[in-house]
Amino acid sequence: QLVESGGGLVQPGGSLRLACTASGFTLNYDVVAWFRQAPGKEREGVSCIARTEAAAQYADSVKGRFTISRDNAKNTVYLQMNSLKPEDTAVYYCASSAGWGCPLTSPEYPYWGQGTQVTVSS
Repeated sequence: QLVESGGGLVQPGGSLRLACTASGFTLNYDVVAWFRQAPGKEREGVSCIARTEAAAQYADSVKGRFTISRDNAKNTVYLQMNSLKPEDTAVYYCASSAGWGCPLTSPEYPYWGQGTQVTVSS
């Protein structure tokens, strides 16, 4: 089971750190990704981190503002979100896969969390 936390309401320009924690299995050897879905829009891949932390990817819309990382001791993957914009408002999901690479397409991930709401508004 994957559980996301850390969402909330933040003003434009603010920061949030999302966490994705696994229970019952280890994330340490999985590819883990963050997706988001805003009302009326398709689910969008935001960032992923491969089995080696060097192989991370970001959507163009978040490059330079978001950072993905993992803490193997805590079995957790984080998404640090800085300089948040109203267009970042969405439900954020984490997903994992025992596959390879670092895809930002949802069909590649069989395991999903329930999501956490992020709202960026003044």
